[in-house]
Amino acid sequence: MAQQNQYFPQSRPHPGETLEEKLEEMGMGPKEFAIRVGKPEKTIIAVLKGESSITPDMAIQFENVTKIPAHFWMDHQKSYDEYKARVKHEEAIEAAVEWAKSFPVAAMARCGWITKRTTWKDKAAELLEFFGFANHGAWEQYYFKQQLKIAFRISLASTSQPYAISAWLRMGQLQAGQLEVAEYNEKVFKAQLEKIKTLMAKHPDDFFDQLQSLCAEAGVKVVQTPCLPKAPLNGSTRWINDNPLIQLTGRHKRNDIFWFTFFHEAGHIVLHRKKDIFLEDVEYSDKDMEKEQEADDFAAKWLLTEEEEQTIIDAAPLDEEMIHEFAEKFNTHPAIIVGRLQHKGLVRHSQGRQFFEKVEFD
Repeated sequence: MAQQNQYFPQSRPHPGETLEEKLEEMGMGPKEFAIRVGKPEKTIIAVLKGESSITPDMAIQFENVTKIPAHFWMDHQKSYDEYKARVKHEEAIEAAVEWAKSFPVAAMARCGWITKRTTWKDKAAELLEFFGFANHGAWEQYYFKQQLKIAFRISLASTSQPYAISAWLRMGQLQAGQLEVAEYNEKVFKAQLEKIKTLMAKHPDDFFDQLQSLCAEAGVKVVQTPCLPKAPLNGSTRWINDNPLIQLTGRHKRNDIFWFTFFHEAGHIVLHRKKDIFLEDVEYSDKDMEKEQEADDFAAKWLLTEEEEQTIIDAAPLDEEMIHEFAEKFNTHPAIIVGRLQHKGLVRHSQGRQFFEKVEFD
């Protein structure tokens, strides 16, 4: 992430040093120079000592007296200001080293989120650039103290792995920024859920590309972001600007769990407020369990209704052919049926494994 092999000067003199040399060459003291340029003597002395900057107005006045173009003075001041800013930034990076050690930087590098670096200072620089913050204090203000609540509405301070979770969320935000979608339309999204249910039932090889496309037409962004160590999330829902974002991991690598998670997140979009953020499988102080249950119910209903489930249970004992027939009848996937029966304790977890399809991402 961080750019390498850029040349930045080790030091850059204040333009006051050049002015001092020019005045000596001209045989002119600061008092006379101040009179000639129409500035207070104390202002000129401050410039000569490097305590004050040369303004555009002063540069024009200096040009008339020194015969050195105004752009020279302005470029000189700009170079000095940049040098001082970079020194300050280097200090901020040094101060962020201990903060950086809290992140799973090796895993983030393996995922390609940041560039692998050797020193902790370089790793800290990578992380600051990844998050888009000038210093680690800004990260704390954003993720812990909720200083920008319109963009991030919970504090991760109460979670067990705030650093890994924040990195995962940030990556989802970056991925979402690469997606072009329509303006969000709830009516269109609800209609797309019907098509997505059919997609779930068929589960073709390109299911995720199709899922992204169907959601994009309704203004919903869907991304897949791998889990990081010690942050085993299934998914998340939040709004970025005026578009909802569903961020999924697929960490269980089973199609029934993947699709339940998607419809759960879709439930949050349809049922709940824009200013809520939901993190699945993560406990935090603002977590609303009632809304989580509502999203669970929403997902369960889309995958297999209670009436359909009861019809299947009443037909027990079931064989493989019957499960396929019921899946086709109810426009669902056999794995959804088996997974539901396992969840209800009606089928052992060792049974029905042949119905599950692997969900794997590069």
